[in-house]
Amino acid sequence: MNAPTFSTWWVRLGQLAGLAALALLCAFDLRYGLYSGMGMAEALRALLQVGMAAATTVVWLPVHRQGSRSLPIAALVLGVISLAVTLGFLVLSTSRFILLGGTWGLAESAGMIAVVFVVTRWGSPRLAPWAAVVAALAAAAQPLRAGTDLVYVIFGLLQALGAVGAAAVGIYLRVVAAGRERAIALVRAEQRAEFARDLHDFIAHHVTGIVVQAQGARFVAEQDPQRVIVALEQIERAGAETMASMRRMVGVLRNPDAPPDAPLAPLAGVADLAPLLEGHNGTTDAPARLYVDGPLDELPVEVSTSAYRVVMEGLTNARQHAPDARSVAVSVRRTPDWLLVRVADDGASPRTPPARGHGFGLLGLTERVRALGGTITAGPGIAGGWVLDAAFPLRSAVAR
Repeated sequence: MNAPTFSTWWVRLGQLAGLAALALLCAFDLRYGLYSGMGMAEALRALLQVGMAAATTVVWLPVHRQGSRSLPIAALVLGVISLAVTLGFLVLSTSRFILLGGTWGLAESAGMIAVVFVVTRWGSPRLAPWAAVVAALAAAAQPLRAGTDLVYVIFGLLQALGAVGAAAVGIYLRVVAAGRERAIALVRAEQRAEFARDLHDFIAHHVTGIVVQAQGARFVAEQDPQRVIVALEQIERAGAETMASMRRMVGVLRNPDAPPDAPLAPLAGVADLAPLLEGHNGTTDAPARLYVDGPLDELPVEVSTSAYRVVMEGLTNARQHAPDARSVAVSVRRTPDWLLVRVADDGASPRTPPARGHGFGLLGLTERVRALGGTITAGPGIAGGWVLDAAFPLRSAVAR
């Protein structure tokens, strides 16, 4: 089971606040509205009103997934029941049966308005509009249980406006969430296309080298057979590495109908980190230093290029979000099973993870690292500043 996200915690916090507000409104209804006479009719009426208010929590209290079909169905059932109760109030309040005569509960009205918000925010697109309309009508009609005087009609209009406002807020948040989901999907698609371009570059680079070595071996075969053996070994190694990378990255290929427009050039990897840091140091007052532990040769090409992009993203974030930083430490460590990359600055300005803001750089990088079976984290360092950590598996990459 996935851990709750940052937004889910805010949703649950809002639900707890709504539950506390509903409890206060129930207490208000019981104290100042429903128990005013303390008779049997008032007590039964109080139980009915509070029960209807509690029933709304079944709809708006749980955490619903986007596009839920059960949510609008439950809201429709609840709205129809509320309208039926209101109709019963109107019919029986004119008779001698006084149980259903009197007033309505503010708690139920607030709960029904919350139902409108939840349905418009998370309900299925096909059923949510109908459920929202029925729930809004139920909220608008509830004051009529106390009578049809002008004051109750005005209260009904006010509650209708509240329901419309709740629906507007729910629709707005739904549109914002949908826009962010589309942006995330676009970032992931672009990242996968970039993977494909990287694979195209790598294969083209190595296949070109294989062809050149094969042509050269043919010409020197008679003069120097030993050089042919060396060339064949290089061809075998380059071909094996190319095939291994193709197997590892075939799941993230771009659209095969797209034209192969990537340039035939070697890729930037961990061997190019020194020039990357030199370029960074020429544009900022916070110099970056590179610390390397272990050999960095013969790394899988996708691991090497992804590690390079982790460092590039970390340096970019340091320039943009840590203007008071005095230095940036870039460390690359290779173990038998992992390649570990860390970019840490000593900036004092507090900031939130880039994935929570409007930028999607870290989000796309996370997609890239996870596609390789690795992990990536970003957050405040223990001694201050900001730390970007990435770990790439090496043994599992070779075994694929």
